[in-house]
Amino acid sequence: MSIASDKPHKPQLSLPDLNVMGVFWFVALMVSAVPVFWIGLKSLAAAWSTPEYSHGPLIPIISLYLFLRELRQAPLPKLTIHDRWPGIVVIIVALVIAMLGNLTRIPDIVTYAMIIWVGGVVLVVFGWARGRKHQLPVVHLVFMLPLPQFIYWKLTILLQSWSSELGVWFVSMAGVSVFLEGNIIDLGVYKLQVAEACSGLRYLFPILSFSYLFAILYRGPFWHKIVLLLSAAPLTVLMNSVRIGVIGVLVDRYGIEQAEGFMHFFEGWVIFVICILILFAMAIILQRLTRDPKPLSEAIDLDTQGLATVAGRIVGIRPSKAMVVATALTLAVSVGWIIGLQRADAAKVDREPFTLFPRQIGEWSGTTERLDSDIERVLGATDYLNATYSAAGTPDHINIFVAFYEKQTEGSGIHSPEVCLPVGGWEVFSLEPVQVNPNVPTYGSFNVNRSVIQKGLNKQLVYYWFEQRGKRQTNDFTAKMGVVYDSLTMGRTDGALVRYVTPIRPDESEADADARLIDFMSQSLPRLPRFVPL
Repeated sequence: MSIASDKPHKPQLSLPDLNVMGVFWFVALMVSAVPVFWIGLKSLAAAWSTPEYSHGPLIPIISLYLFLRELRQAPLPKLTIHDRWPGIVVIIVALVIAMLGNLTRIPDIVTYAMIIWVGGVVLVVFGWARGRKHQLPVVHLVFMLPLPQFIYWKLTILLQSWSSELGVWFVSMAGVSVFLEGNIIDLGVYKLQVAEACSGLRYLFPILSFSYLFAILYRGPFWHKIVLLLSAAPLTVLMNSVRIGVIGVLVDRYGIEQAEGFMHFFEGWVIFVICILILFAMAIILQRLTRDPKPLSEAIDLDTQGLATVAGRIVGIRPSKAMVVATALTLAVSVGWIIGLQRADAAKVDREPFTLFPRQIGEWSGTTERLDSDIERVLGATDYLNATYSAAGTPDHINIFVAFYEKQTEGSGIHSPEVCLPVGGWEVFSLEPVQVNPNVPTYGSFNVNRSVIQKGLNKQLVYYWFEQRGKRQTNDFTAKMGVVYDSLTMGRTDGALVRYVTPIRPDESEADADARLIDFMSQSLPRLPRFVPL
């Protein structure tokens, strides 16, 4: 905070005189930012209500603590500061990014812009030379943000796979006969599903945050701090695998109830605490490797003396032209968004519900089936079709699955089948984009992801793609970027995942299964635009 001081001096812990104009402009700057960052703030509140991000509300508090520590250890800013304007540039960049997020209705973009804006405010208040040294607490705010959905799902399936394999290894080391099929741990009498909640993500984020804090508070060589910071992720995966292994052994010895209810919850918290204790143990070991080792109480700076007084320095903040400009820019963007820039909700497309999708397609007769409620919740689709069609007089059958999303921006959207297949125990034998031509004029020739999957002796052929407002795409990241572009140019963010699956019988080749899928697609695709608009 800019408090009167003509020349450098030692840190002071006394309260300055109240500067009414400085406090006014600072408060005005904070309040003016609320509208432009509003959907990001709402998104954070929703994310913090989930187990994976329930630590979120603690992050701003910890960041404030780190910030006050730095202020306590540094001298008061000079009376005259000439390098505030780089902060204005950062604020302009943040506001542009925030408007992009608002126009596309993607809260994640808005929340990242908000952190950049906070960094810009710090630079405006302290100036470039001093303010850039106070960016570590700002960077720490990243840990309060939810991951983008497509990254979340890919990370989930990766951690599930690692945790499952290591968990089974721990179970086998305990002398228990165990078999892993995908993410299903088969103990013979019992089968345990290593579900999304067991991936370790709910421990990874708070432990990453804690290790970041730990590295900052640690008094020691810089490489020690790097080791403590980088150890969080592998430590989380390892200890989560131990947790899964312990559950497997307890289930084998004492029954399935050991994997449910309080015991499952308790084991999770025990593992979290153990991870924290291991970090402390690593700090002790690293200190022992130094020439002048310190006890842990001295190696970790936990002194909170004087922080309340340092926080009170806010009343002495000095106004500046840069702060007035920052307030004016932020207020202008917020007012513009409220009055003129705020678009209507993404255009609702005219479509029919999948309950009306034909059950008879040529010689193929179909039946529909609802997904499990937990799967529906994770899928998050506006509407979906899960239908299996059989041809009379043949053993052939084809499953068509279509998940339609009216909006793919506000925390919902498509995730690739690559995430789901390994969870169900299917091994992806091959996966590549290929061009198909089902002879449907509306669609023409287009690329699909062609995959052969296998579970035991059973093999299936899978075609899938992302149907995105008249475009067919095979890459989920490209599909996400297309949502941003089409939201701005078309006002639409709807889209769907389309998937066809058929078994590959032992007495036929993959080419036979390909021909069957193409034939069925030629009959079923002309009906799809009623339900997934082009």
